Amino acid sequence: MRVRTGLASAAALALLLTGCGLKSGSPLVDDVGPGSLGKGQPLKGASLTVTSKNFSENIILGQIIGLLFKAAGAEVLDRTNLPGSISAREAVVKGEADALYDYTGTAWITYLGHAEPVVDPQKQYEVVRDEDKGNGVTWLPPSTLDNTYALAISKKNNAKYHLKTLSDVAALAKKDPKAVTVCVENEFASRDDGLPGMQKKYGMSLPASNIQKMDAGIIYTQVSKSDSCLLGEVYTTDGRIKAMNLDVMEDDKQFFPNYNAAPAIHTATLDKYPEIAELLAPVTEKLTTQLAQELNSKVDVDGEDPHEVAKDWLLKEGFIKEG
Repeated sequence: MRVRTGLASAAALALLLTGCGLKSGSPLVDDVGPGSLGKGQPLKGASLTVTSKNFSENIILGQIIGLLFKAAGAEVLDRTNLPGSISAREAVVKGEADALYDYTGTAWITYLGHAEPVVDPQKQYEVVRDEDKGNGVTWLPPSTLDNTYALAISKKNNAKYHLKTLSDVAALAKKDPKAVTVCVENEFASRDDGLPGMQKKYGMSLPASNIQKMDAGIIYTQVSKSDSCLLGEVYTTDGRIKAMNLDVMEDDKQFFPNYNAAPAIHTATLDKYPEIAELLAPVTEKLTTQLAQELNSKVDVDGEDPHEVAKDWLLKEGFIKEG
């Protein structure tokens, strides 16, 4: 997804871990076999490591990869839930992990150092795929799951304002400056691809007194249940959007980057086991923003374990079988 906070510390940790040749993790011990995917167990004899970043959605996606590899015959080491984007990314670059689901916008802006996103999602994927080849990472085709930034308002408050787009928010801010109060994370408040850039793109100028900074989890509660902020920063695949009855503002000027989830594979691993591409393709095709909201809600709202959420979904879809 998006870049999480604390990138500097995550980068430092990644360097420390890779320098020590990190091999920590837990073997996947699930008794699973091929369903519609993994027939003939094309990965039998392989020893593969999966990783992820440390937020619910990416952990679920990492578990999905691991369970698919396991069903296809591989021995799998689970190294999901690494701190931040950089550490999981570096694990794949260094070959200390073989695969994760990563996000095209994160790769383009954070890993590859570009300032401007590519508006078209497919072209964004293609430029990431082509440029990252030189880093020993192969990007397989992306999903439509787009975990990007947005602003949201409670349906209760929106009954008064009828806001649908960020242009509507800008118009309200100009008409009634006191009305538009926002709750955001510290990083979003200062990033060029966050609140400052968004205000510039939409011609907004919110006074500092209208901006409150807080942890991401608190934002959802504040927007839903209090009047301390009219709008809050959210992530478009977060399960709490539906659970807390929030309306998400359309980014009608396409300011925020596309953060489509796609498998990022250590190239040497894919060269050795090209079957991985065929194994993951049908799953990636199923991943949508709406599905991510549903799966994320099971973890963030209902308190379920990400591993079990991933496994239940794969079983439900018939991609794998138990036993």
